[in-house]
Amino acid sequence: MLIASLLILAVLGRYAVLCWAKPFADCRKCDGIGHQLRQDRKGKTKLGKVCRRCRGKRQRLRLGRRMSNAWIRTRDAGAR
Repeated sequence: MLIASLLILAVLGRYAVLCWAKPFADCRKCDGIGHQLRQDRKGKTKLGKVCRRCRGKRQRLRLGRRMSNAWIRTRDAGAR
């Protein structure tokens, strides 16, 4: 039980460091291209519409960083 708890804490700590060092990651829906890939009738791949998830910016803010930013905003608003 102790080893499992330490392993979970190590994974969470590593993710926290990753969110701090590299807050943005490639968009999962468009794979960092910014557009949806489409295939025409002949099977050729071409760029489609702008990705709705990242709005064409190619990257998204990580969940952990989003949670951290919300925590900081709440803390700062309460300290005023």
